[in-house]
Amino acid sequence: MKLLHTSDWHLGRALHGRKRYDEQEAFLDWLAGLIESEDIDVLLVAGDLFDSSTPSNHAQQLYYRFLCRVAASPNRHVVVIGGNHDSPSFLNAPREILRFLNIHIVGSASEFPGDETIVIAGADDEPRMIVCAIPYLRDRDIRVAEAGESIEDKERKIIEGIRAHYRMVYEEALSRRDTLEKPVPIVAMGHLYTEGGRTADGDGVRELYIGSLLHVGMDVFPECIDYLALGHLHIPQKVGGSDFIRYSGSPLPIGFAEAVQPKCVVLVEFAEGTPGISEIPVPSFRELKTLKGDWNAIAGAIEALKAAGSGAWLEVLYEGDEIAGDLRLRLDELAAGSGLEILTVRNSRILERVLSRMGAGETLDDLGAIDVFNRCLKAHEIPEEQRDELLNAYREIILSLNEADVMEQ
Repeated sequence: MKLLHTSDWHLGRALHGRKRYDEQEAFLDWLAGLIESEDIDVLLVAGDLFDSSTPSNHAQQLYYRFLCRVAASPNRHVVVIGGNHDSPSFLNAPREILRFLNIHIVGSASEFPGDETIVIAGADDEPRMIVCAIPYLRDRDIRVAEAGESIEDKERKIIEGIRAHYRMVYEEALSRRDTLEKPVPIVAMGHLYTEGGRTADGDGVRELYIGSLLHVGMDVFPECIDYLALGHLHIPQKVGGSDFIRYSGSPLPIGFAEAVQPKCVVLVEFAEGTPGISEIPVPSFRELKTLKGDWNAIAGAIEALKAAGSGAWLEVLYEGDEIAGDLRLRLDELAAGSGLEILTVRNSRILERVLSRMGAGETLDDLGAIDVFNRCLKAHEIPEEQRDELLNAYREIILSLNEADVMEQ
């Protein structure tokens, strides 16, 4: 059996107001071609298919067109789990129909472990693999809130809830395997933040649980899983140094900070003995470049890109001594007539003069909701001893809003 692991497509996501449907479509076309050329048996998509819980019609069209193409092979399976950006009810709505195409959707956690346990059959209809398809576990799925709980109590309950849920589904998989004539590999999927996981600035990775990012330790996962396909973090990486617990990462850079990172999907081949694992690089479908320095350095870089015929999207970080109040106009004139597009310009000298109260080089776009709330607490001179409790209450509100399934009406 050949398995392909991917995640975090974030279909519909824009960059500084620019739609990215062309890139997203190009990636899905490339992925479908790879699945066909490599004769992949099972595709795993570990959450965050969409960037929003209310995906646009265009994003939905890309998704269903891809599934239609991949399902053209009668012996190929696709397993999709919901991520924290996805609407569980939206993903689950067509699952009964999609099941007839060997497309298995698990948008939300279930109290019945069998709902998250999928037996994959081969061309001969014999079981070849069992997938523990565990979606993003929302707070309400794994913890009962009680009055007077401390943040430490909440975090402990969340960790215990995640551990218990993974154990429950894994034990169901073991039970099913015991009924088979011969053992088959057990593969698990998840969408969470593991301890030691690497992120990038501006990657849009949200806080998942109350109190902190709540990094989950390796001890949460049951032992003897043959491969654990994770989603949520956008940098491809192993977990705890294990070849068999991995994030595939996002296939497209979410922002300029990710543009320098290699992107990949993970190929896992199950034969006799230890599975073979390799990373397949994802091509770049849109060049993103960050230019920084004084005017001469930035202008020289733009001229070089123009000479090369580049159609890159640019982020410009001006660091010159000159205030350059007309910087944006000068940049637009320099890039005119080329394929270059300047999406964002940060002029540190103007910011230092005009926005000094926010700190040098800062704009509101640089601050998250928690950062802004912290500034409000300081501005209103809230006593230090009250801030932690207020901050955690505010964080809980933000998380509940992020987890709300607006499609479920």
